[in-house]
Amino acid sequence: MRLRALLDTDALGLRLLGGQDELDRAVRGVMTTDLRDPSRYLSGGELVLTGLAWRRDAADSEPFVRLLVRAGVAALAAGEAELGDVPDDLVLACARHRLPLFAVHESVAFATITEHVVRQVSGERAGDLAAVVDRHRRMMTSGPAGGGPDVVLDLLGSDLDLRAWVLSPTGRLVAGPKTAGPGLPAEVCAKLAAEHLAAARTGRRGPHRVVLDGATYSLFPVRSGGRDRRAAGDVRETVLSDWLLAVEADAGDWAEERLDLLQGVTQLISVERDRRDAARTVRRRLAQEVLELVQTGAAPAEIAARLRVAAPVLLPGLGAAPHWQVVVARVEWDGAEGGATEGGPIAQSLLEEILVDPHATGPEPSDRIAVAHTGDEAVALVPLPAVAGEHDGPGSGVLADTLLASVREPLAAGLDGDGRVTLGVSAAVHSAEGLRGALEEARHARRVAAARPGRVCAAGHQELASHVLLLPFVPDDVRRAFTARLLDPLRDYDRRHRAELIPTLEAFLDCDGSWTRCASRLHLHVNTLRYRVGRIEQLTGRDLSRLEDKLDFFLALRMS
Repeated sequence: MRLRALLDTDALGLRLLGGQDELDRAVRGVMTTDLRDPSRYLSGGELVLTGLAWRRDAADSEPFVRLLVRAGVAALAAGEAELGDVPDDLVLACARHRLPLFAVHESVAFATITEHVVRQVSGERAGDLAAVVDRHRRMMTSGPAGGGPDVVLDLLGSDLDLRAWVLSPTGRLVAGPKTAGPGLPAEVCAKLAAEHLAAARTGRRGPHRVVLDGATYSLFPVRSGGRDRRAAGDVRETVLSDWLLAVEADAGDWAEERLDLLQGVTQLISVERDRRDAARTVRRRLAQEVLELVQTGAAPAEIAARLRVAAPVLLPGLGAAPHWQVVVARVEWDGAEGGATEGGPIAQSLLEEILVDPHATGPEPSDRIAVAHTGDEAVALVPLPAVAGEHDGPGSGVLADTLLASVREPLAAGLDGDGRVTLGVSAAVHSAEGLRGALEEARHARRVAAARPGRVCAAGHQELASHVLLLPFVPDDVRRAFTARLLDPLRDYDRRHRAELIPTLEAFLDCDGSWTRCASRLHLHVNTLRYRVGRIEQLTGRDLSRLEDKLDFFLALRMS
């Protein structure tokens, strides 16, 4: 804003004492001070407000004004409440240095002037930034991005003092300002994503207000304009794939103009999202071709040819052929009609996010992941370069027990009690012949995960050599009858006598039937333990010294 606009605002009660020719100066901020030397706190362009407490005699005015001019302030406004009229020595000093000087009537509070200046300057900055955002959006729509969303986030920081970040639905940091200090910690990103997904499932419009560790964030959904938004309008179809813009501020008291500006920023980011999705098309097509060949029983030589085409795209510059892992994912909604036809694309988009290496850097960290979908599931083909010095062994691959660790919280919030995500991971294979087996192995592992409780579950190939592979496929009626026959007598006895026979049985089996180790774990005398085990055998008619009976009890406990 200009100094002239301040003078024309009657409510501010300003009276010009000097600097008529300088009223077109721009005001970029405001500062109130009574320090003799406030220059260290000035950056230029401020309207300085002072009550003149720094002035002891006429000689103090000249050095004070000189410091202000050297700092590049726009003008000085002196209050009349302390000394009455503004001293002549200050008027003369300002005139010598061509510094505009205003007198502030004693009835006007400095806070009133400060609030007016801040409001006007903020509005002008928002208008300037809106023009920049609009220009940047046109650039990104018509050609290569001019720096991507990071540039706009930097503008939000420099022009509106807003720190903002773009997050994926799993809490991955997609983009952030380069000049705003340290980024968001991973645990904060996960919590923000969880809060956003939970709010989105309720159908409430953004922005959503969240307070974490004393900081307030406003969460704006970033909806892609290029993807099919599903004519049915079910939020479950997109909630697990939309990005979000997290702004460290409370947008609840923002003016409509600023809210509109942030909506424009989300539209700009959605353009970048669509561009990144388009870049995945080649990888998705390669994965789809390989998947169709594997499922139709194509010759290994034909599959190997497709893999040779895929390897340079997924692992550019790699000399040797990589090993491959297969990951299968499925998203299911309770009571969803037609879910089997819609689940594949949703799982495809989600799996692309889950498989991103959290330590990867660069604009597109998922550029080495190829995900196809078929029916109600997504299938990822993950290349693993062979480690030098190993014989037929892959490098570090995808591990089921760590795959969902960082994304479990936001995904559970997005599923909101009526959805499930299950994943299965195969072992690594190094040839086309092994790919069909890897696909079936990953599908078996996913079914094992689906048999577990919880909304977000994964299982790996290591578990397929265990009894846990068989348990999920035992019919429910057989499972209930088997566990009831063995465990119901013990549960009834525990309810009547508080004997803790079930915990004793679990500990005894965990200790491989060792009396001393089990007694020590339960803090019991060995004779007390022998009495409890004898009671278990008496109630069930089984003998815990026999391997067959131990195995039956073990399976009953696992299935219960």
